[in-house]
Amino acid sequence: MAKREEVVRQLTNAFWMEFETVVNYVSISIDLDGVRAEEIKKALAADVTVEISHAQFLAKRIKELGGRVPGSMEFKPSQKYLQPPETTTDVVSVIEGVIKAEECAVAQYNKIIKMCDGIDYVTQDLCIRLLADEEGHRTEFMGYLKEYKR
Repeated sequence: MAKREEVVRQLTNAFWMEFETVVNYVSISIDLDGVRAEEIKKALAADVTVEISHAQFLAKRIKELGGRVPGSMEFKPSQKYLQPPETTTDVVSVIEGVIKAEECAVAQYNKIIKMCDGIDYVTQDLCIRLLADEEGHRTEFMGYLKEYKR
C-alpha cells in the first residue's frame, strides 16, 4: 500500500508540474515581444494544449489508483526559471527556462517509470508516453537555442 501511495504522490507532483508549465507558457506566449520571439510564442501556445492533456491523463490515473486529485489551494509554485522575463525581448532566457522545465519533467517521469517497473505497468506506460512528449519538446527548444548560441 505504501508503494501505491508513493506512486500517487509522484503522479501528483507531475500533475502540478504540468499545470505550472501551462500557466507559464500562456504568460510567456503572450508577454514576449519582437520578431525573433514569434516562433517561440507560437511553439509555447501550441504546447499549452499538450501540457493540459498531460495533466488530465495524470489526474485520471491518480483517481484510478485511489488518490484524490488536488485543487488549486494545494498548489505550490516552483518554476522560478520559467517566469516571463523582465525584458520582454529576452528570448534566450525563455528558451533556457523551457529546456529546464522539460528536463525537470523528464526526470520526474523517469523517476515514476523506475518506481513502477514490475509493479504498475499502466502507470509506467502512461509515463513513458508523457516522457516521449517532454523529450520531444526539449529537443525542439534545444534546436531554437542553437540559433542564439552560434
